[in-house]
Amino acid sequence: MKIVYLNDVPEGEVSHNPKVRKQQVFAELGSGKVVNFSQAYFPPGEKAPAHSHADMAEIFMVQSGEGEIIINGQSFDLSPGMYILVEPGDTHEIYNKGKETLVMGYFGIMS
Repeated sequence: MKIVYLNDVPEGEVSHNPKVRKQQVFAELGSGKVVNFSQAYFPPGEKAPAHSHADMAEIFMVQSGEGEIIINGQSFDLSPGMYILVEPGDTHEIYNKGKETLVMGYFGIMS
């Protein structure tokens, strides 16, 4: 499990145009196969119950709203600009504890 805030990620150049900037959030993911790229909308009070994936990592990107993610029993508050890497086998659940919809982009990477 890794948690990164976009504000903490340094900018770098895009190799084919140095005027275009990028922030590489997770650079060390290896050569897995991306199996989904999605956006989830959690209404207030809703959650994705605790579960794990034996052979898939997931990266979540908090776009708006607030909530909580619990990974292997450890709780973290969710806020916009936060990126979370959940590794294969990590038990995780997401809960919207705010008053507005929690919006999260995410994708899965098969290991």
